[in-house]
Amino acid sequence: QVQLVESGGGLVQAGGSLRLSCAASGSISSIYVMSWYRQTPVNQRALVASISSDGDANYADSVKGRFTISRDNAKNTVYLQMNSLKPEDTAVYYCKIIASTGWGTPRFQYWGQGTQVTVSS
Repeated sequence: QVQLVESGGGLVQAGGSLRLSCAASGSISSIYVMSWYRQTPVNQRALVASISSDGDANYADSVKGRFTISRDNAKNTVYLQMNSLKPEDTAVYYCKIIASTGWGTPRFQYWGQGTQVTVSS
């Protein structure tokens, strides 16, 4: 069983910064891609950023230049540094990993429980 625990959300003023963390634990053999998504009551869950096991990162156009995704493979943790936050960044942020639980086993995706980020104007 794999568990993801997110932290770092909260309330911040526009222009401020937050850093989200997501730590994976349990029967993990390898973690491939680690990602952050966000969802609002109006919009579907959408990809914010992802990072491969080699460190290659991709970003949604709306956050390029403001957000930075990183990972610590020794800690099975992914981070999202969010700078220059805007009210439109307000959402519930979810982390997702694609991982296997043993050598030669299939890869599955696992989701965190979500953390609220609110940016006030």
